[in-house]
Amino acid sequence: MTNTAGIPGNRICAFVERVERIDEEIKALNEGKKGVFVEAKGEGFDVKVIREILRLRKQDRDERDERDSLLDLYLRAMECAGASQANAA
Repeated sequence: MTNTAGIPGNRICAFVERVERIDEEIKALNEGKKGVFVEAKGEGFDVKVIREILRLRKQDRDERDERDSLLDLYLRAMECAGASQANAA
């Protein structure tokens, strides 16, 4: 018999089996989520937009507002630069 140096194999098995069960639950949940997106698409909703809403709802409101402000600022700066280049031509 091989020496296991006192490693409790039954505890290792228990941990591995618990993780395997969790992985199966995650797989089932992901399938359920996929089904919801298929249903939403079937009703004419844009799934990309729904995914974006989900992403935004996970963010802190202040962080989202700051990002939106910077995005708006950068877009306006690019528009001004584009207008300046058009006037120079």
